Amino acid sequence: MESFWSMFCGESGCSGNPYCSYDFKFLKDPSTCINHFLIICIDVLLLIMISSITMFHKPSPLKKQHHHGLVQGQSYSALQLASAIANGSSGLVHLISGFWFLEENLRKTRTVLPLDWWFLEFIQGLTWLLVGLTMSLRVKELPRTWLRLISVLVFLISGILCALSLCYAVSSRGLSLKFSLDVLSFSGAILLLLCSYKESRHRHTDGGEIHESLYMPLNDESMSNSVDSDSVSSVTPFSGAGIFSWMSFWWLNPLMKRGKQKTLEEQDIPKLREPDRAESCYLQFQEELNKQKMKEPSAQQPSSLLRTIIICHWKEILISGFFALLKVITLSCGPLLLDSFILVAEGNESFKYEGYVLAISLVITKIIESLSQRQWYFRTRLIGLKVRSLLIAAIYKKQLRLSNAARLNHSGGEIMNYVNVDAYRIGEFPYWFHQTWTTSVQLCIALVVLFRAVGLATFASLAVILLTVLCNTPLAKLQHKFQRKLMVAQDERLKATSEALVNMKVLKLYAWETNFRNVIERLRNVELKRLSVVQLRKAYSNFLFWASPVLVSAASFGACYLLDVPLHANNVFTFVATLRLVQDPIRTIPDVIGVVIQAKVAFSRIVKFLEAPELDSQSFKKKHFSENIRGSISIKSAEFSWEGNASKPTLKNINLEVRAGQNVAICGEVGSGKSTLLAAILREVPITCGTIEVYGKFAYVSQTAWIQTGTIRDNILFGSEMDAGKYQETLHRSSLVKDLELFPHGDLTEIGERGVNLSGGQKQRIQLARALYQDADIYLLDDPFSAVDAHTATNLFNVIAKFFTSVFTYCNHGFIDLSRVKNGFETLQDYIMEGLAGKTVLLVTHQVDFLPAFDSVLLMAEGKILQAAPYHHLLNSSQEFQDLVQAHKETAGSDRLVDATSSSSNRLTDTPGEIRKTYPENQLETSRGEGDQLIKQEEREVGDRGFKPYLQYLNQNKGYVYFTVAALSHLSFVIGQTLQNWWMADKVDDSNVSTLHLIVVYLIIGFASTFFLLIRSLVAVALGLQSSKSMFLQLLNSLFCAPVSFYDSTPLGRILSRVSSDLSIVDLDVPFSLVFAVGATNTCYANLIVLAVITWQVLCVSIPMVYIAIRLQSYYFATAKELMRMNGTTKSYVANHLAESVAGAATIRAFEEEHRFFLKNLDLIDVNASPFFHSFAANEWLMLRLETISAVVFAAAALSMVMLPPGTFTSGFIGMALSYGLSLNSSLVFAIQNQCTVANQIISVERLNQYMYIESEAPEIIQENRPPPNWPLKGKVQIHNLKIRYRESAPLVLRGITCTFEGGDKIGIVGRTGSGKSTLIGALFRLVEPAGGRIIVDGIDICSIGLHDLRSRFGIIPQDPTLFNGTVRYNLDPLSHHSDHDIWEVLGKCQLREVVKDKEDGLDSSVVEAGANWSMGQRQLFCLGRALLRRSKILVLDEATASIDNATDLILQKTIRTEFADCTVITVAHRIPTVMDCTKVAAISDGKLVEYDEPMKLTKDEGSLFGQLVKEYWSHFQSAESH
Repeated sequence: MESFWSMFCGESGCSGNPYCSYDFKFLKDPSTCINHFLIICIDVLLLIMISSITMFHKPSPLKKQHHHGLVQGQSYSALQLASAIANGSSGLVHLISGFWFLEENLRKTRTVLPLDWWFLEFIQGLTWLLVGLTMSLRVKELPRTWLRLISVLVFLISGILCALSLCYAVSSRGLSLKFSLDVLSFSGAILLLLCSYKESRHRHTDGGEIHESLYMPLNDESMSNSVDSDSVSSVTPFSGAGIFSWMSFWWLNPLMKRGKQKTLEEQDIPKLREPDRAESCYLQFQEELNKQKMKEPSAQQPSSLLRTIIICHWKEILISGFFALLKVITLSCGPLLLDSFILVAEGNESFKYEGYVLAISLVITKIIESLSQRQWYFRTRLIGLKVRSLLIAAIYKKQLRLSNAARLNHSGGEIMNYVNVDAYRIGEFPYWFHQTWTTSVQLCIALVVLFRAVGLATFASLAVILLTVLCNTPLAKLQHKFQRKLMVAQDERLKATSEALVNMKVLKLYAWETNFRNVIERLRNVELKRLSVVQLRKAYSNFLFWASPVLVSAASFGACYLLDVPLHANNVFTFVATLRLVQDPIRTIPDVIGVVIQAKVAFSRIVKFLEAPELDSQSFKKKHFSENIRGSISIKSAEFSWEGNASKPTLKNINLEVRAGQNVAICGEVGSGKSTLLAAILREVPITCGTIEVYGKFAYVSQTAWIQTGTIRDNILFGSEMDAGKYQETLHRSSLVKDLELFPHGDLTEIGERGVNLSGGQKQRIQLARALYQDADIYLLDDPFSAVDAHTATNLFNVIAKFFTSVFTYCNHGFIDLSRVKNGFETLQDYIMEGLAGKTVLLVTHQVDFLPAFDSVLLMAEGKILQAAPYHHLLNSSQEFQDLVQAHKETAGSDRLVDATSSSSNRLTDTPGEIRKTYPENQLETSRGEGDQLIKQEEREVGDRGFKPYLQYLNQNKGYVYFTVAALSHLSFVIGQTLQNWWMADKVDDSNVSTLHLIVVYLIIGFASTFFLLIRSLVAVALGLQSSKSMFLQLLNSLFCAPVSFYDSTPLGRILSRVSSDLSIVDLDVPFSLVFAVGATNTCYANLIVLAVITWQVLCVSIPMVYIAIRLQSYYFATAKELMRMNGTTKSYVANHLAESVAGAATIRAFEEEHRFFLKNLDLIDVNASPFFHSFAANEWLMLRLETISAVVFAAAALSMVMLPPGTFTSGFIGMALSYGLSLNSSLVFAIQNQCTVANQIISVERLNQYMYIESEAPEIIQENRPPPNWPLKGKVQIHNLKIRYRESAPLVLRGITCTFEGGDKIGIVGRTGSGKSTLIGALFRLVEPAGGRIIVDGIDICSIGLHDLRSRFGIIPQDPTLFNGTVRYNLDPLSHHSDHDIWEVLGKCQLREVVKDKEDGLDSSVVEAGANWSMGQRQLFCLGRALLRRSKILVLDEATASIDNATDLILQKTIRTEFADCTVITVAHRIPTVMDCTKVAAISDGKLVEYDEPMKLTKDEGSLFGQLVKEYWSHFQSAESH
């Protein structure tokens, strides 16, 4: 026994040693040996108990779900965190003390004996670390009995020790480290006891049973099915991981295995934990923000926003900060141990097995360093993910409430940029946050180590480091300035790109693609100039910090020479090792600065957006009112202004009283304020004076149809519950039944973005069905009939005006079956039925026919209500109204119509059976193939594509040349550094080499290598700029040359996510990441080679380890690449939803569906966040395993040096090998991290590449076959057996049409919906190529010439009027071909001269995005102006005057007849009088030309479809007039 005590307490054993006595009085002295032994026994017992409980106890799934919080946003309470930090810190200090005592023993006695002090501290350190990191953090999961027992035991033991230390300190009148540690441990024990007490009490109040449903969010429909949907298997295993699992990332193994076995799909990716989901993050953020606002109402928004985000995540920030600090401390231990190792190698061994102890210590510190770094990175990435999610949610919610004035400053493209680029950059920032202070801490520790190694020469190192930082300070300020400018340039380019993509069909019809492409290219060139400035400064900063270790060593060794500090292997390689360890954090300083600047700029932009004015949505809508006033509207002496400016009212002196159930029509000239009045009632326009009160719920039909991507059913239900009876009734009333029969999947047919596969009439009818299905009180209808022909309008009006019957049966595109009724309007009042009976209806219309049916008619002009009265009263009292009605009569009732109707009384013969057989016009989108929907799943690459995406990037503008130069430059730099250290290792202890000679050669090699660094940095910038420029041009050309069918089937968000976030990554990140990945790999292999050359024995371990590392990386990439690809595709979901919501914000607000859309946005954010979360977790999974491998290699190298006989290696080479071995871990991490980063970022290159090679249209110009400059001279169009199909597998849409339009003829084209009218127009402009037959214009086959030559010679006024962001002049003449005089003349003819003159800037007056500051009618007049300016010999009118009043229409019809008297005018007719003046009318049915003759002849033909159409129209007009 004495030998044991001798080993434990000291050489003398217990003989005569009072500290080994068993006398009780010695137990009260905390420094006695017996005391130490007892404490070690108790600690070991505690260690066993805690380890057993944590390893073998698994919480039930129910507890897991509760404890990871379905309600709370945080996993750990403040008390838990305080306990964990106190106990963890205590354990860490105990461990450091243990190592310190051990080192003192080794120094003084050259042996590890006696064990008592250092072994005691070591065991206590482990115990308290386990208490801190396991007991405290898992207090909610552990069994209550064991929890109480251990916490009480820990409290009693630490309390007794603290009391003993206190007594001893008082009696000895002195404080010691032991006393301080005991007090710290006791405070941690108190916190643990409080934690366990609080948890036990909590469980007791819950009765020990936690019912999951109690923790569901209240009143939240999105969470109603959470129990089912978020089963334990579908939520990430991270939510229930134990301490071992989350430290080792073991919880990720099932996903990694699945990724290796099969290609991962979206359903394979588990959902996020509840606290990490967007909803939890946003709710917590909003709650904290509200608290901040209550505390400091006058606080600045940016600081309060930032403070709120920090408050929301301070616990995670502290925990990750603790791991960051632990990593820095363990990293800094390396050089100290290396110093001792070299002394051992030189034969200065302190005790027998010192080499082995040092080797094991080196490996242990490496493992602790690795574990802490992985947790640091993982947790900060998770914080970044949560911050990004809450910011995207906040941006989305804000855009739903954004005022119209604010929308002028924040376009849809800019909002897209805030989400795709700015939120992404801010989400990256937390990952780098701890680098800002850990680098400083690491440098300070390094300076202490250096001081110990080279003494006063350290101050030279400090001076160089400070100088480097000072040189970079002004650069950082410039970087901030240029980063802001770059983001603005990016916004401008994205805004122009977005606008062009949305209106691509219009651009192709006008042949303006080249001009718009040039505009975007000019904006891109501005962006590239700013990008080059940003990247050059980044390159300079990189060079400065990468070169700084060379400068530091130059200054330090120079100072050593001047101060006569002796240079030996131990102090030189302690210096080198320290420098190699801090060079990685020093090299990341430019990245940290860049990320901080990018985040700051991005944050200020998002804050500016979140501060933008909002609509005052709830101020005048009454929530509580009596039933008898439900549906009423009261406006008194009100003025409204779109700009919110009382001095510039849009509506003036508005007084309006609408009683419940009243029907009001609103009419007036173009630009009179009709749509603005509806917008004012909808709370869209700010009220500047007066009052407005609205009672009830809205249903709204906008003038421009807003259709969501999705099924027809989803668009009609619009979030409401499905009621089969009501749904069928709604379809019937909105005349959609026959349309649905034509679609391959009925009402489950997918509609393309913005309803691209629907006709204008179908879009409006779906909008109307959406409104009818809602049980609203007030129906606001903004000219829903502008897109449909007069007969369809009549049919729909029957529903709106409360009298739906079978009077007018909808026959596609408005052919009315009069066999079922004699006169629809004569029995108008007798058919008041359930349609909208009892509802308040406000209808904006230009159709005078409908006005008699309304209770009241508002006549508007110049933003005022001129008069409000019933139709007949208004007709008798108002001259302006009489003029409007008279204009309608002149437009509708021509003599030719009277002649036509008197000559025939035949009926239509088409039956419903025949109608069902007709093919849809847009067969492209609605092919009857099984499961064939228009919108396809977004394509993504699958599997490992090897180097293909890298080659795609490097093949741009000879990028491989730049890359080769950069890679070779970095290799030269690495070789230079190795040669430097080799020279030092070889000559440091060589007495034949003077210190000056040693240092000079060392510095010459160092400075030569920095020259290659400079080349590498500059070439990386050139590589990035050239590749980005080339890729964008190819992408732009591909998108502009893509056929219209591509845009019909591709949601805009998919393209925008590529030209915003993906392009931003390619611009800013890929070039440097690619070069750094190659450079870091070179450095890693250099480290391995140095180790292998010096200690060749390590090859036995390193070769298999390198093989394992490569296999691990391959295993990782199988999963990681699919995760990153999914991250890209799911990002498009968020972008699509945002783009649609921005476009339909007014409709969403009108139906009060903001909450549902917001919840869908939250869900899509989570769908995107989950692959990203598992992607960065997989990255850390790989890193941890690779670091373990590097630790094994390093341990092998260290042990080989210990085990081989002394003198095998010189101390210099041992120092070099160990300094490279110490940095092997960090260099391997740096290499793999850069490889993983670039592998993830190269996915953006893949995604861009997918749209760089879209199958294009025919060439714009065919040089050898250009038409004459004056072509077409006559305008003769010959169509021979024209056949059109939209795809090879699809049926024919046009089936052999043959006819001739003579030059100067006026041709009318009529037919049902789906008959092929628009397809014929599309064929004329070659939007779709013929499958057979030819179209010859003035002797030239249009398929033989270039598309630009064809489209630029034709004129068109499209059905959907489109204006572009810019000026009035730019919108009329974007190619600048005409003088101002010509433009003013055309404006006069279009009835726009006065409106434009009234604007301050005249022709330079602004037109905002989509022409939102001009009325729909005015936009259509602009389109007419374009046609008048172009003066083509062939003009196509696709219902050119649908959105204008009859008086203006009359003038414009005369203008068209006069201005295009000698031109061929082809009119797709919706209004019968329009085609009555035509030379000939072509009637198309089922893709065939069934009639083609003069309109008068056709009306006299008894079997003529056209003749019946005319009679029906005249009958309808007369009945309307009689009322």
